[in-house]
Amino acid sequence: MYRRNILLTHLFSILTIVLVVVTAQGQPFSKADVARWQQQAKQITITRDTWGVPHISGKTDADVIFGVLYSQCEDDFARVEMNYIDAIGRLAEVEGESALYHDLRARLFLDSTQAIAIYKKSPAWMKKLLNAFADGTNYFLYTHPNVKPRLLTRFQPWMPLMFSEGSIGGNISVVSTERLKAFYEHNKFTSSINDFDKYENDPVGSNGFAIAPSKSATKNAMLLINPHTSFYFRSEVHLTSQEGLNAYGAVTWGQFFIYQGFNEYCGWMHTSSGADSMDEYLETIEKKGDAYFYKYGAAVKPIRTQKIRLPYKSDAGKQYKNFTMYWTEHGPVVGEKDGRWISVAMMNTPLNALEQSYLRTKAKGYESYKEVMKLNGNASNNTVFADRDGNIAYWHGNFMPKRDPKFDWSQPVDGSSVETAWKGLHPVEEIVQVRNPASGWIQNCNSTPFTVSGSSSPAKTNYPDYMAPDGENYRGINAVRVLSQKSNFTLDTLISAANDPRLTGFDELIPALISAHQRVASESGKDVAEAIQILKDWNKCYGTTSVGTTLGIFWGEKIQKLARGRVPANQRLDFLSFTTFVIEKTTPQEKVATLTETLAELTRDFGTWKTPWGDINRYQRLTGNIQETYDDQKPSIPVGFTASTWGSLAAYGARTAPNTKKRYGYVGNSFVAVVEFGKKVKARSVVTGGQDSRPGDPHFTDQAPLYCEGKFKDVLFYPEDIKRYVAKTYHPGEK
Repeated sequence: MYRRNILLTHLFSILTIVLVVVTAQGQPFSKADVARWQQQAKQITITRDTWGVPHISGKTDADVIFGVLYSQCEDDFARVEMNYIDAIGRLAEVEGESALYHDLRARLFLDSTQAIAIYKKSPAWMKKLLNAFADGTNYFLYTHPNVKPRLLTRFQPWMPLMFSEGSIGGNISVVSTERLKAFYEHNKFTSSINDFDKYENDPVGSNGFAIAPSKSATKNAMLLINPHTSFYFRSEVHLTSQEGLNAYGAVTWGQFFIYQGFNEYCGWMHTSSGADSMDEYLETIEKKGDAYFYKYGAAVKPIRTQKIRLPYKSDAGKQYKNFTMYWTEHGPVVGEKDGRWISVAMMNTPLNALEQSYLRTKAKGYESYKEVMKLNGNASNNTVFADRDGNIAYWHGNFMPKRDPKFDWSQPVDGSSVETAWKGLHPVEEIVQVRNPASGWIQNCNSTPFTVSGSSSPAKTNYPDYMAPDGENYRGINAVRVLSQKSNFTLDTLISAANDPRLTGFDELIPALISAHQRVASESGKDVAEAIQILKDWNKCYGTTSVGTTLGIFWGEKIQKLARGRVPANQRLDFLSFTTFVIEKTTPQEKVATLTETLAELTRDFGTWKTPWGDINRYQRLTGNIQETYDDQKPSIPVGFTASTWGSLAAYGARTAPNTKKRYGYVGNSFVAVVEFGKKVKARSVVTGGQDSRPGDPHFTDQAPLYCEGKFKDVLFYPEDIKRYVAKTYHPGEK
């Protein structure tokens, strides 16, 4: 009995220790895992500078990847986890049934089984990086038991293959979940808004400028990196290893490559592209018994099917919904139109995408960068490029299928025709591009590539329509104007160009309003006449003290909303043609009446319609949560720049919250940098708010004053510079 009690006591002690370990760590990581992580952590150094930016160094690239994931989790684990919950199709498990079709969409294009198979076949160098991704994230969870994941208690090395691109959502985001739901629930799909309405109300995108030595005061090439994303979407990092990695820039939470940034040889800026890299196919379907078939040429082929059971959160606990997914050789079936199923063909080569995303960070100039682009792993971005040899370049897209130009690829094509099949990919040399243009500059602001370098731009007639269907926008017009006027750029003047306050979107709208008032002046009151005079005198530039900016934007939004409801459902308009539509399709009386409504709204909400723009347009960060909250009674900072809709190069999308009258920024300028490539790289940068997501941390909003005024801090790229501004140096796992 005594021996039995001893054994029971010993067993109880062991179980207690195990329970303590599991409870404390949130995940039963093995002793071997922990020992391996602890050993690798000793080889990694994280140096936080006085802005909180992590400079991560290690012997190998894998060491650095371990360190960058660990440091990202320190700064904002919630966003790291949410990006993977989203990417791997498990959003409904935390957000409920409303996210089921978001998850189904993800599984239609790639699931974990496929990702695991790709991981197993990956080259050894990539496996090391993928393993380091998982190890760095899991070691963070092990060393931070107070951090409670919403869902993912252990990260796996295959996960980045489902989140390989890095832009604002993956390409699959263009597939409507509403249409997907209608098809898989056997309902008729109806959309309440047209494509332009969605496009117009999404103030994201990016700006990229490249300056050639001929336009540079120092005769060095320069680059502007100016992505417009949802706030706090990326963080600023510096990665160096003894294997040749030395890259600085913006990394998306949970990814291990610099998405937009530079190394000592060159820099790259990605802007969201309108290049047509995906297609919809109308499939002719036959049902035989319980099986479905589709017509392809003279053949009738079976639809590939797979049953899936998707979990979702509910008040009653975890629930499940069953689906049967369908594919043709073109791709997954995502909808139905006039009795024909719609399948989607798009890039689905995650290993290529991930390899390209990483390898470009180690490029050593134009030829090296172009070689990496031959992986054709970028389906959604344009690239603005500069290097220390003085090259500047631009590529419109990258992954570009070859197609028969006789078809209209902007519309769904006949899937039963063999002529509509893709015919391989265009090599990099064939896509729309420019290198070292005579104009001495390159710009892209999510607009047409045929104005990318002024008179030195590529000719539209040299390319099939599907390569660049992008229209012009007001940022593009503004960028061409700004870059054409300057001839001797410095980092300071490049920053000034990036912050040029001109709102070109009002160049036609305001004269149209003034003209309308002249016709119906007798019908309007004194306040309207005074407001018209302010708009006449307004220089169409934004500013915190500008009443003209307030009047222009509030009136512009109202008149656009009025006209938008009159756009035919099948008519697609770019920004410029929509302005023409607004002017032509609203009467003089409506234009003036809308201004009257604007004055009344401003007076109601702010006490006077003569309210400066900076009193309304504010920056505020209170919680650090992914879904931020706002409060008019709490401190905030005035912001002059505004939404890209109006041509504001420095973009700032702001809106009211349910309990506010003021508008608070949520999307626009995020990580912004200017870089000069000489014998030594010189760079400056700023991020939205700060590096850390925790209220009370010194780096929660320490960059907000710079950001709101369009000012930049010096980038610390070289060891001797970093050494002068060290705030903290440590190994992962140390306090």
